[in-house]
Amino acid sequence: MSIGFAEGAAESSNPVGAGGYGCGVSMNLTVFCDLDGPLIDVSRRYYKTYQLAIAETQAYFQVQGRSLLLTPLSESQFWQMKQERMPDEDIAFCSGLRYEQIDLFLSNVLEIVNQPILLQEDRLQPGVRRSLEQLRQRGVRLSLVTLRCQMEAQQLLQELNLAHHFDYICGAEDRFSAYQNYAAGKQAILENLIRNANDDSSQFWVIGDTEADVLAGQALGLSTVALTCGIRSHAYLQRLEPTTVLPDLPAAVCYLLANAK
Repeated sequence: MSIGFAEGAAESSNPVGAGGYGCGVSMNLTVFCDLDGPLIDVSRRYYKTYQLAIAETQAYFQVQGRSLLLTPLSESQFWQMKQERMPDEDIAFCSGLRYEQIDLFLSNVLEIVNQPILLQEDRLQPGVRRSLEQLRQRGVRLSLVTLRCQMEAQQLLQELNLAHHFDYICGAEDRFSAYQNYAAGKQAILENLIRNANDDSSQFWVIGDTEADVLAGQALGLSTVALTCGIRSHAYLQRLEPTTVLPDLPAAVCYLLANAK
């Protein structure tokens, strides 16, 4: 998997400890934070993607004279399945699709999910701005590690005026990586960052909301914080045995500032 690697806007800001963010006691701590889930609420986009993919699949077969008897999921039903990591194939089956209908549905999902009109459905999670400020004020080195397209992630953070909080913004070149959520892709980005950090004394933590974050961090021997404000449930994340499971980024920051050395 090809990985994009780019320095974030923090590189052009005042460095910590040199009249910039640093205040109080600096922590020898490096945090790798995911974008979707911890920072951005994608729930509306994912459910609308599902609705549109179902509608387009039904319309396609109706044109062929084949009516479909579908039972579209409610938003709560859809999210319960997503949070337990039910495959999209099974979600399609539960919606009444069968065989080649499911294949078309899956194709429609990938085609729709990153369309600009749907990306507008994404929302900033509560408390994110203050949480990032708290980390930087304590001298924490902060990098964004996402499977979103590199350029898309940078543009979003700039629009939200959050890019300056990050030393590095690292993403994938493949526009479908975020939805497919492969742990190997996340691990490759983390390995790049750790190699460039060249700092054996720092504590490294991963904050994310899916198995990709937890498994990638564990594979590299890093401490992991799993958040339930994203697309996986508390029960599912707990089974992965991260260092801790918490509800959101503000809770994660409080935990790190209280427990990290």
